[in-house]
Amino acid sequence: MAELSVAMCTFNGAQYIREQLDSIASQTRLPDELIVCDDCSTDGTVEIVKNFAAGAGFPVRFSINEKKLGSTKNFEKAIGLCTGGMIALSDQDDVWLPEKLRLIEAVLVNSPTTGAVFTDAEVVDACLRPLGYRLWEAKNFSSSAQKKVTHGKAVEVLLKRNVVTGATMAFREKFRGLILPIPEGWVHDAWIALLVAAQADLAFICQALIKYRQHDRQQLGARKNSFVEQLSVSRRTDANNYVHQLNNFTAAQERLLSGSTGYNRDAISLLEAKIGHLTVRGNMTGPKLRRLPTVIKELCTLRYHRFSYGWKSAIKDLLGETL
Repeated sequence: MAELSVAMCTFNGAQYIREQLDSIASQTRLPDELIVCDDCSTDGTVEIVKNFAAGAGFPVRFSINEKKLGSTKNFEKAIGLCTGGMIALSDQDDVWLPEKLRLIEAVLVNSPTTGAVFTDAEVVDACLRPLGYRLWEAKNFSSSAQKKVTHGKAVEVLLKRNVVTGATMAFREKFRGLILPIPEGWVHDAWIALLVAAQADLAFICQALIKYRQHDRQQLGARKNSFVEQLSVSRRTDANNYVHQLNNFTAAQERLLSGSTGYNRDAISLLEAKIGHLTVRGNMTGPKLRRLPTVIKELCTLRYHRFSYGWKSAIKDLLGETL
């Protein structure tokens, strides 16, 4: 069994993928295998990967999907094909710093209770020019949230917001049975981080170990929105958003309860509280005065502060807007 696998997903990535592949080949700790799953690319991605594989200093296993799966299901497939005891995830358009895999492996090797590790990243533009902020700033992974993760409260942090970006993450293969399959509605990195954190410690490396490229064609990014932009997004949130979140977190709860390795009671309790909070917010209708007792009661439970954005969310629920 290979020790360290890298799972990469590709789709029409010809413009940037060679730089990412070269950065993997330049690691001070080379992967024992690179799994690449292509999601029906129509540009030159396939040829670039095949040419790279022919000269790589490690095994490259390349699979082309018969039909388009989408990003999350493609990652699900790539993870399923890995044979390593540790699995690092890779996007197609970033650039890894040379020490990334070595430092990530060191955390997992030296900390047997750690199930997954993730790092910070330097956010760059399409030409790899720094945009002046780090990924954790965009994710709002604050010092207080970092302390919670360090003290074993990663699930609580992740139930408020996902702070883990897949391109910076690696996890132990033993959790693959718990993680797969990934339910519809979830983005792969948020799902993996939450489920692993419910079963083991989550660790992080404060160094920016990848250049996280922002460009017009990427599916998800790390834009640092202004307050006005955040407010605009919050106002577009409707009841369907609560239904979506309820479905997601209910699926996570069910997966943990059905796991063969048992479940963490604290994690289940937190999920129940999160689901309860979403249910209350989703059912809040009618005039402001009718909503006021419900908002006050929910504030008293502290769930606004634990799972949403505190007073800001409470005020927006009272005014008929959501955050």
